Amino acid sequence: MVTKYGFLLGLGLLVIGGGGELLGHALLGELPAWENALFFDLEVVGTVLMLFVPFVFGIALPLIE
Repeated sequence: MVTKYGFLLGLGLLVIGGGGELLGHALLGELPAWENALFFDLEVVGTVLMLFVPFVFGIALPLIE
């Protein structure tokens, strides 16, 4: 259960970060630096969650229980 929701959280962060950056540049042109940093950080955190949550909660923890 935690694995599925953690992966979906990471996917959601990745979509929000990528979509916000694409839509922001398409609609507003140049975004402020803090918004670029925010969207980039959302993409990075989402990617890390998508990679590590399934490994930790789906593989590692069941093996050490």
